[in-house]
Amino acid sequence: MLNIQNLNISFKSNNNIIDAVKSVSFEIAKGDTLGIVGESGSGKSVTAMAIMRLLAPQAIIKSGIIEFEGEDILKMNNAQIRNIRAKKISMIFQEPMTSLNPVMKCGKQMAEVFGKSGLTKKEIKEQIVELFKKVKLPRPEKIYSSYPHQLSGGQKQRVMIAMAIANKPDLLIADEPTTALDVRVQKDLILLLKQLKDEYGMSLLFISHDLGLVSEIVSHVMVMYKGEIVERGSIKQVFNNPKHNYTKGLLACRPPVNEKPARLKTIDEFISGSTNIKDAFEQVETKADFTEKILKIEGLNKRFVSDKNFRGKATSFVNAVDDVSFEVFKGETLGLVGESGCGKTTLSRSILRLIDVESGKIFFDEEDVLGLKSNKLKKYRKNMNIVFQDPYSSLNPRISIGKAIGEPLKVFGIETSAQRRKQKVMELLEKVGLHKDSYFKYPHEFSGGQRQRVVIARALALNPRFLICDEAVSALDVSVQAKVLNLLNDLKREFGFTYIFISHDLNVVKYMSDRIMVMKDGKIVEIGSADEVYNSPKQEYTRQLIEAIPGIS
Repeated sequence: MLNIQNLNISFKSNNNIIDAVKSVSFEIAKGDTLGIVGESGSGKSVTAMAIMRLLAPQAIIKSGIIEFEGEDILKMNNAQIRNIRAKKISMIFQEPMTSLNPVMKCGKQMAEVFGKSGLTKKEIKEQIVELFKKVKLPRPEKIYSSYPHQLSGGQKQRVMIAMAIANKPDLLIADEPTTALDVRVQKDLILLLKQLKDEYGMSLLFISHDLGLVSEIVSHVMVMYKGEIVERGSIKQVFNNPKHNYTKGLLACRPPVNEKPARLKTIDEFISGSTNIKDAFEQVETKADFTEKILKIEGLNKRFVSDKNFRGKATSFVNAVDDVSFEVFKGETLGLVGESGCGKTTLSRSILRLIDVESGKIFFDEEDVLGLKSNKLKKYRKNMNIVFQDPYSSLNPRISIGKAIGEPLKVFGIETSAQRRKQKVMELLEKVGLHKDSYFKYPHEFSGGQRQRVVIARALALNPRFLICDEAVSALDVSVQAKVLNLLNDLKREFGFTYIFISHDLNVVKYMSDRIMVMKDGKIVEIGSADEVYNSPKQEYTRQLIEAIPGIS
């Protein structure tokens, strides 16, 4: 069905030419599945965009053919390619929020897919509602009339899947469709794609940076590195006997399930040949002091308005944090896991007093945080900081990195001299593994992993004693994730930090944490040591989270 031969794609960047895809060749037969795995910048998405003829204007296709059902897509005119897009080849994009129009209701956006089908508005609505049912969206009639911001991440992705399958395409391209989603939502979407593929007899090209996830849906896989295919074969062949050092690195840099090494292996070590997949892990023991409490939460409650009447008066509420109580000990890392909407982020922002709560108590060093005013609250915030999930949205795009990191120093009056602030910021940049020249750059000049390091450097600027990491590695490639996790552990050992580490990835949480706390519907349903919760969960919900973790069988 799809035949790609010797595809070479470059991009113009200022006066430079960057080779993004180098001599890529592969085929997909009718009804077959193929996975493409690699990190950001490996050429996966560029290859997919070339198939759809959606490359940016600065892209240069130097050579190659992309044959679909015997016709070369690269030689088609605009009318011909429009006739193929969405009808014969469809695509699910990585980030549904940026793929959906925020000012259009989901139903109206779906209706555009049908184009000039000759159907009436009523018939189109009926088909859309049926598609929403097919992709297992709850309350399809309500979602038809909802805006994207009113849906969860998993629901938005299901709307994108419904749009992609509306015309029953022959080939479906799924480009990182589950990145940053909860493991249970990931599993549901994978099962849904499998079911739809079989029902419609589609071919599927599944793109991801996670080999474990790819193994759940495809039979054969290609590994891409710096624009080239470095390895290909059946899933079991590539998993059990990887040939290329890059593939070995992708497999080994994930946190191991049954071990807790002092440092995670990184892909750079495999590429350089300084390590191998069978190297013994240096084990580390917890150094948390479980006698001295640093944070104590008692009966915390926070609710949000979920519905209003026509006069704007609240008619119903959702309990985002529901009678939550727990303690955090000095020097420990407390892992907090749960699905989107369970209350993890609301809880973390309540602790920092970034949002107000209805009732409850928060004690930090035995001082009532909710009773703090002005100067005392400022001092509290100096000792407690947060690393947000999306570093790009938490950095001002118009402010240089140096100024962004130096801003807290200026606000708190830690360094009054501009020269000393600059020196301190450069020291922080080097501490998190960035060159001091980064001081003058802007957020858009960094990769996702580098931006996360910038946010960590800013969080460290005030020498806090307590850090909350809110999904700090969720959207990062596995190799970048390993580097950031190593950095966080290094900083903990050097400065004696106490962490609350929030994530939906139980493997990562188990590796990072001394204890794990599981949250569901605003409540804490289970808490215990990392090994106990992972290996012998007491609650059915925790067992379901663990069973949903992707991996090769």
